[in-house]
Amino acid sequence: MTEFVGPDGEPRCKWCGAAPEFLDYHDREWGFPVSDDIRLFEKLCLESFQSGLSWRTILNKRDGFRAAFDGFDFHKIARYDASDIDRLLSDENIVRHRGKITAVINNAARAVEMTGTEGSLAAFFWGFEPKPEELGAPQTQSTSESSIALARELKRRGWKFLGPTTAFAFMQAMGLINDHSEGCAMRTMADDARRKFQRP
Repeated sequence: MTEFVGPDGEPRCKWCGAAPEFLDYHDREWGFPVSDDIRLFEKLCLESFQSGLSWRTILNKRDGFRAAFDGFDFHKIARYDASDIDRLLSDENIVRHRGKITAVINNAARAVEMTGTEGSLAAFFWGFEPKPEELGAPQTQSTSESSIALARELKRRGWKFLGPTTAFAFMQAMGLINDHSEGCAMRTMADDARRKFQRP
C-alpha cells in the first residue's frame, strides 16, 4: 500500500519517504528502463556494495564511488592493480571493504568479456526481463525466477557478490520490472517509459 505523500501531494511508494534523498532517486531513476552499459554496471556494483548496509549509505556515497571508480567505466576498472586496491581502501568517500572492491574489479573484467560475447551488457541483462506471470503484486517479493536465473548465469561467468536478491533489486531499479506500488504516482510514468523503451 502507498503510504507516503510527496511534497506535491501525490502518493508515492512508502520506502521513498524514509529519507529525504530517496524522493528524487525514486521519482527520476528507480524503475525507469536503462540500456546504458555504464549505468547498468554501476548499479550492479552499488548493489553489491549495499550488501549488509542500507541503500541510504550507498546513495549518499554515490558521487564518491563514481569518482573513485572512474565513473564506473568497466574497461578502465578491469585494468586496476594492487595499487588501485590500496587507493580504494584508503578512500573515505566509499565503502572500504576489500572483498567488495576486488569483486568490482573482477566483475569489470567479466563485463568486458560479456560485451565481446553478447554485444553489450544491456543486451545480456534485458534478456532476463521477467515475464509478468513471474511477478506478484508490486513490492511483495525479493527474488523471481528470472533473478535466480540471472544470478546463476553471472556466477557461472565468474561474477562475484551478486546473488538472486541483489539481481532482483537491480531489475527493479533499472526498469526491467515496474515495481512501483499500485497507487504510486510514478507507476504510470514508469509503465509509459517501459512501453516506449527499445529493448536492446
